Amino acid sequence: MEVPRGSECRVLSIQSHVVRGYVGNKAAAFPLQVLGFEVDTINSVQFSNHTGYDHWKGQVLNAEELQEIYEGLKLNQVTRYDYVLTGYTRDSSFLARVVDIVQELKQKNPQLVYACDPVLGDKWNGEGSMYVPEELLPVYKDLVVPVADIITPNQFEAELLTGRKIHTQEDAVQVMDMLHALGPSTVVITSSELPASRGAEYLITLGSHRRVGKDGQVRTQRICLESPRVEAVFVGTGDLFAAMLLAWTHHHPSNFKLACEKTVSAMQHVLQRTICSARALAGPGVKPSYPQLELRMVQSKKDIENPELIVTGAEL
Repeated sequence: MEVPRGSECRVLSIQSHVVRGYVGNKAAAFPLQVLGFEVDTINSVQFSNHTGYDHWKGQVLNAEELQEIYEGLKLNQVTRYDYVLTGYTRDSSFLARVVDIVQELKQKNPQLVYACDPVLGDKWNGEGSMYVPEELLPVYKDLVVPVADIITPNQFEAELLTGRKIHTQEDAVQVMDMLHALGPSTVVITSSELPASRGAEYLITLGSHRRVGKDGQVRTQRICLESPRVEAVFVGTGDLFAAMLLAWTHHHPSNFKLACEKTVSAMQHVLQRTICSARALAGPGVKPSYPQLELRMVQSKKDIENPELIVTGAEL
């Protein structure tokens, strides 16, 4: 699928970067480019590989260095963007500077859409823990989420941002409404521990989209998608999800359900191809390693570009 001629869209993606594998900008830029977007990347960190490996080396960009790069773009008058996409960062001052940049870009283009993956932590075996410094949470709550248009937290991150636990779908709807009230018009809880109607082998994704109709009334569409669990620990899936949701909501601005179905279906294609390849590399009875579990992105180009809908959503 291509962005129609004459309507080129440009994305500024501020995320982590690794030399080996697909996380951060490596996971986001490729699908966005395949789906017709021009992508400018700023690397919040530059590592040899993701930190799940036994060893890694690299550098972390600070707020002043981020501002210097942005100033260079401004001097050349190339700061008109249609989208901003952000993900993992570990520094609160860096994150606050990102907000300043987003607000300035929105002044230049009031139609700009800011998509934020609020990377804070996750749950393992029912227990949640943060894998970024705790001082980032108030920055996300007070500064980032209010200027975001799209956010893609997992269940644990949605609970952190709202201070409310999710035990039922009704809880999830209330949490998404609380996040809407903070600012974003589109909220997708990318993964949850809620029981799926199809059984324990399935994972639930929940989405909510608010829009103002021609009559001035606010309408909210909520959907639920159940996708097969893939029993492995992947890295970069959140970055890939956020990028594809950005792309598909752009291509289907009036069909939130279809945008989510294409996003989740493409995720399934990538993950299934990755786990099959990893198991073949590891050999029978051997648990695949992190290098073997790197996302098979290039091999999944056709599925990213035109995903077969193997996951469909239901209205809530």
